[in-house]
Amino acid sequence: MRLKSELFVSALLRRVFNLGGYAAVLRKGAEEAGAIFIRQRSRLGTETLYAPAPQSFFDGPVPGRLFEIRLQEADGETVEQAIAREIRFDPDCWVVEIEVESRGDLFDVAAEKDG
Repeated sequence: MRLKSELFVSALLRRVFNLGGYAAVLRKGAEEAGAIFIRQRSRLGTETLYAPAPQSFFDGPVPGRLFEIRLQEADGETVEQAIAREIRFDPDCWVVEIEVESRGDLFDVAAEKDG
């Protein structure tokens, strides 16, 4: 059973703060099952955008939430435009911003599947 979006986001914010980082909900989505996008800012001014991993990453049911890297080391405007496109497609999505040196084990990221 997958955690509700609201609980996942709440836990993510707490874990980031426990690491001494910063986190904020930029857009609140559907509490039960809204898609979650995570915007990670670095000290260098670049950003990484994590999005829900597509179903093609799964061989079977996945117990938790899995993310993919949609943009890496991008400028803020590029990330902002990508998020705006996602909101137009899915107005119930969440957008969470985090500022930590490394995401570590805050959330799972899918590895690229081999061809």
